[in-house]
Amino acid sequence: YVAVPPNGDRESVRHFGCTTAELKALADWLKQCGIRTVAMQSTGVYWMAVFDVLEEAGLEVYLVNARDTKNLPGRKTDVQESQWLMKLHTYGLLRNSFRPGQEIRRLRTYWRQRNDLVRSASRHIQRMQKTLSQMNVQLANVLSDITGITGQAIIKAILQGERDPRELAAYRDPRVKASEEEIAAHLEGNWQEDLLFVLKQEQDGYEFCQKQMSECDRQLEKYLAHMENRSESAQLPEEKRRGRLSKKKGNAPRFELRRELFRMAGTDLTRIDGIDVMTAMTTLSEVGYDMSKWKTENHFVSWLRLCPDNKISGDKIIGKGRLPTNNRATLALRMAASTLRASNTYLGAQFRRLRTKLGPPVAIKAMAAKLARLVYRMLRFGMDFVDQGAEVYEAKSHEMQVRHLEWKAAKLGFHLSEIPAS
Repeated sequence: YVAVPPNGDRESVRHFGCTTAELKALADWLKQCGIRTVAMQSTGVYWMAVFDVLEEAGLEVYLVNARDTKNLPGRKTDVQESQWLMKLHTYGLLRNSFRPGQEIRRLRTYWRQRNDLVRSASRHIQRMQKTLSQMNVQLANVLSDITGITGQAIIKAILQGERDPRELAAYRDPRVKASEEEIAAHLEGNWQEDLLFVLKQEQDGYEFCQKQMSECDRQLEKYLAHMENRSESAQLPEEKRRGRLSKKKGNAPRFELRRELFRMAGTDLTRIDGIDVMTAMTTLSEVGYDMSKWKTENHFVSWLRLCPDNKISGDKIIGKGRLPTNNRATLALRMAASTLRASNTYLGAQFRRLRTKLGPPVAIKAMAAKLARLVYRMLRFGMDFVDQGAEVYEAKSHEMQVRHLEWKAAKLGFHLSEIPAS
């Protein structure tokens, strides 16, 4: 149901179907009525086709949150809902939601598909571990990852009919800490035919997911190579050493993703402590590289739902709420913030102080907001991130504590004096 002002057409509310031809007829009717902007609510994925057709017709489409358009009591029909939306939009009371451009949306589709394949592969791995445990083959007790070289070799040998524990243990890679005798002791199980069938099914599913991920990587590399080069420098900055955080992830793309992201965004987001190439890719695929969509970094943090939800009345905070969100960029930044716990950097020292003072959940949210501000500054203004080190932050924290103690002592009528060093 679509509603236009009464002066636009004698039949101000019309009903249209969902086929492409009917949506194009809707766009033609709106243009005949002199409509320039359209407001619509987001409902699952069904709004996307309507949005694309109206956008192609040259109309400015406002995608509004249904939470911001709560109806008056009794307005329950689709006709009244369309008229209510039209009235709110006419008064300028609706806010447009952010939607990246077509270039970023295609990149986002590839990356989301790849993440879905990673999750599917992890489910197959969990079922493989469960099946092996049911057969009392404790392979996970001697190998940290059954999808590694040794684990996959042993599982494939089992599926090919090998049952001798010593023959299976001979597939051990020299880098495995457990000895062949230890591995063989955990490979003596009860080989049930039904469980072996399940193991084969899950192994085939895991290998299929890996094949699909490789195809996604090739498509991603091809698509990123054709995107505009926005980097002023032709040379990629040297990769930052992260100590314990530099462990390579098994699900990382099989091509030089960091170089392609540097070309696309014009800056290297992996220079920020806690943000690796996977987090940078997730952030850029969700929000893009054009930060002009948000006026300030505070608007960007608010859109990510990383700001406090304070209820203020009379300049006083009367309540605090939560801002739940499923934004993938927000989840990626929160996960990146949680890795700062073991980082010997300025941001790592700040996270540990906030964690001690406010607790882990609040500290993770605060540091995710900090990372979001750094991402905004690098993409919007081309700033470079320079780590000052944990010692600098600890010195500033110590100085701030001393000033607070001096202020508190002066307020109580005391004076602090420094004890001379022995």
